[in-house]
Amino acid sequence: MEPNIIDPIASVQLGVSVAATDFSIMGLFWQADLVVKTVIILLLMASFWSWAIIFDKVVRLRRLNAQTAEFEDSFWSGGALDDLYDRIGANPLHPMAALFAAAMREWRRSTAQGWRTGDLRESLQQRIERVMQVSLGREMDHLERYMVFLASVGSTAPFIGLFGTVWGIMNSFQAIGLSKSSSLAVVAPGIAEALFATALGLVAAIPAVIAYNKISNDLSRYANRLESFAGEFSAVLSRQLEEGS
Repeated sequence: MEPNIIDPIASVQLGVSVAATDFSIMGLFWQADLVVKTVIILLLMASFWSWAIIFDKVVRLRRLNAQTAEFEDSFWSGGALDDLYDRIGANPLHPMAALFAAAMREWRRSTAQGWRTGDLRESLQQRIERVMQVSLGREMDHLERYMVFLASVGSTAPFIGLFGTVWGIMNSFQAIGLSKSSSLAVVAPGIAEALFATALGLVAAIPAVIAYNKISNDLSRYANRLESFAGEFSAVLSRQLEEGS
């Protein structure tokens, strides 16, 4: 049996070909075909936009919690509600202030028209509760804006990356068929492109999923805080209606 003899010229050519392939991030991008480049660009854009949303939500929720705590201190300090409304009613800076302003606006409008009878008092309380619920829903819709995008990135980015992976593998097999060689120089670029697309899909999806769960939990707690305030404020106004009858 003759020993396997490796052609030194072919070995050198293979080494030069592999070395000539740029496996850096930018090199893999420029060597990829149009489909894989499109997948990479989409994933990068989704990742950047996701991080922008995450940063905005985290900063905004932190600011809202601080503003809400300050407002609650003013609300429960024992001062006149009319004075508090005069200070913030025209320009509520956070959802709880918006709920308070909407309720006080309805209160002033109705009391100016008279509410001494029992039916009018009951109707006024129902209107105030309805106004606060509408305001709460509108404020929460505004706070939850772009959350659907985070959820979509978290659920679809891995599949988009997988599509790029499959396409890169197909390119590798086509290169093998055309060159009739399964050497590393032929297979490596397509495999590297495929793995790069998968990695980008995970890079975009993992932070989006984690942030979506965390921010959704924080928004749910804040919504419960607003609902508790709406119930307490409704009780306060109910007592004032009874005392003014």
